[in-house]
Amino acid sequence: MANGPERSGDTHEPVLPGAREHRVRTAEGVELCVAELGDPSHPTVLLLHGYPDSKEVWAPVAARLRDRFHVVLYDVRGCGRSSAPKPLHGGFTLEKLTDDFLTVLDTVSPDAPVHLVGHDWGSVQGWEFVTVARTQGRIASFTSMSGPSLDHFGHWIRERLAKPTPRRVAQLLNQGVKSWYVGALHTPVLPEAAWRGPLGRSWPRILQRLEKVPPGPYPTASLPTDAAHGAWLYRDNVRARLGRPREDCHAHAPVQLITPTGDAFLSERLYDDLERWAPRLTRRTLPAKHWLPRTRPDQLALWIAGFAAAHEPGAGGDAPPAAAPRTGRYAQRFGGQLVVVTGAASGIGRATALAFAAAGARVVAVDRDGEGAARTAETARRAGATGAWAETVDVGDGQAVEQLAERVAAEHGVVDVLVNNAGTGVSGDFMDTSVEEWRKVLDVNLWGVIHGCRTFGRQMAERGQGGHIVNTASAIAFQPSRALPAYATSKAAVLMLSECLRAELAGQGIGVSAICPGVVDTNITATTRFAGTDTAEEKRRQDRTAKLYGMRNYPPEKVAAAVLRAVVRDEAVVPVTPEAHGARLLSRVSPGAARALARVKPRL
Repeated sequence: MANGPERSGDTHEPVLPGAREHRVRTAEGVELCVAELGDPSHPTVLLLHGYPDSKEVWAPVAARLRDRFHVVLYDVRGCGRSSAPKPLHGGFTLEKLTDDFLTVLDTVSPDAPVHLVGHDWGSVQGWEFVTVARTQGRIASFTSMSGPSLDHFGHWIRERLAKPTPRRVAQLLNQGVKSWYVGALHTPVLPEAAWRGPLGRSWPRILQRLEKVPPGPYPTASLPTDAAHGAWLYRDNVRARLGRPREDCHAHAPVQLITPTGDAFLSERLYDDLERWAPRLTRRTLPAKHWLPRTRPDQLALWIAGFAAAHEPGAGGDAPPAAAPRTGRYAQRFGGQLVVVTGAASGIGRATALAFAAAGARVVAVDRDGEGAARTAETARRAGATGAWAETVDVGDGQAVEQLAERVAAEHGVVDVLVNNAGTGVSGDFMDTSVEEWRKVLDVNLWGVIHGCRTFGRQMAERGQGGHIVNTASAIAFQPSRALPAYATSKAAVLMLSECLRAELAGQGIGVSAICPGVVDTNITATTRFAGTDTAEEKRRQDRTAKLYGMRNYPPEKVAAAVLRAVVRDEAVVPVTPEAHGARLLSRVSPGAARALARVKPRL
């Protein structure tokens, strides 16, 4: 085809194992490379790539969807193994991209609507497809990520310029800074030269370093040519649409919006008014950067599959109860994520499990009290968890925790959030505390945390998609105490362990938080050992301590809220109660006073 359309990627090597590739020729003469995976009789999910990618950006997600869906991917004109239009100028308008989309649909799913999923410019195109009349009835649902409608974006800019309040001006300036590259791509010649030169050679390393994209057979060898051609996506569409946005840009299919909270190119504020244009909208957020298909394929596949299944013709209703939008503060942040909470039968662990459940997470409640864990799991399901299970495990048993981690991964997937909360108390002078009592408190409070971090943390690291570990320490970690030497030692060790692990795992996108409650009204006082006392005296002190904690009346639900906040904000050390804040401040400002206070022996 020496005189035919320019081929984008003759050196391109596909990285979609098992895909059936073929070419579709458009009326304009552009050849599109289409890949199909899975059973064609299943519902069709069409994954559309962005800039400067080819369809292979979706490989990890496609692999996770192929068993349930007929997965279709195609290289946008000028990218991958698709040909480029001639001339390039004017060949990448959204109208022509819509023609391509319909041509592909007529080939892969002529009789049934498809579930469209778009990332970056794939999402920009998807918004065009789902809002124009000629595609009505061909799209069953649309999942958008990291790419707004240019029409919606144009209206967003106009409204802020029309009423330039300080907040709106700040939003415009913020997005302007994030969109610096748009102007650069409008310049002639330079973008092509950069991509075919040093930028194209450096791009894989840039993605790995800045976006935490795992190394592998991506980007493909066609990247420099793909990126050079793709610059015309911006030149042919951005100024025209932002300057004259359509008024009839309302979505005619249900839309799922997935917003990465760490997107370097798009502000979350762009989507503030999206319900105006997409009345059947489900919002989700994800702690990730821009390249979600490569860094968070597990979570994306879960959400895409759930949304597609809910909106398959005949499914009945816009969404199943588990996928329904939630109203809590962090309702969009944990939907579908897998959370393991130890010590979940009661107290802070139970409250934390239920808080994640209310935010739509899948929860595994772990405790050596199996009946209590089962009650928490059942309540979690009623509270809104998209799945909840109970596990009976003593976290002090390293082998049992390893088996738990293997079982959870096999049955539910790799954990997104681990909360090492299980704990036990012991009080009494150092000389009165036996070796056995020391061993028991360290086995649960410290080794339980170590076992959890080693097993579940290793799975997170090997998956390479980030995650978060929360370790429950204590306010006593800041404050020495003659009355609690064993307990304080274990919790101070948890605090230091958390700080060390946070430093080690930061480069892998895994956050680590140490939660430091103070006096919280839980039943830990009922099981606390009082060293050097007989049974009657120990019972009296347990009852007395429980009464004092009850009078303090600080509920575990407040600690649970702090846990969720710590994960969302990736906080390192989180004092919760006023006394915890005070102890931390005193340890920093006047450690001598803290040591003097430690000499006071409480009377129980």
